[in-house]
Amino acid sequence: QVQLVESGGGLVQAGDSLRLSCTFSDIYHKAWFLQAPGKEREFVAAINTIGSSTYYADSVKGRFTISRDNARMTLYLQMNSLKPEDTAVYYCAAARTWIRSRMPDPRHYDDWGQGTQVTVSS
Repeated sequence: QVQLVESGGGLVQAGDSLRLSCTFSDIYHKAWFLQAPGKEREFVAAINTIGSSTYYADSVKGRFTISRDNARMTLYLQMNSLKPEDTAVYYCAAARTWIRSRMPDPRHYDDWGQGTQVTVSS
């Protein structure tokens, strides 16, 4: 079974930066999602197995960067210029196939981490 463990969340102020990490036990395509209280899980960014292709939600383009270090078996999400509306639990997820049109769909992913809380105060 794929193991995904997120870390790096916390409480920051608007405009600050934060880097999330997710250690993994597999070499599959990866993504970050967020889920705010009372809302559905929402796509943030995805990256293929070797890091040559990435895909971002419009809401985070230019502010967030997804990357991975397969030697360290770690996925990252660098978040800059954070806004209060970025407040959510952030999850990493793994998918066996890369289908660009399906990467934003949570149902495309086979494995999920437990999540890490990010809170951005105004």
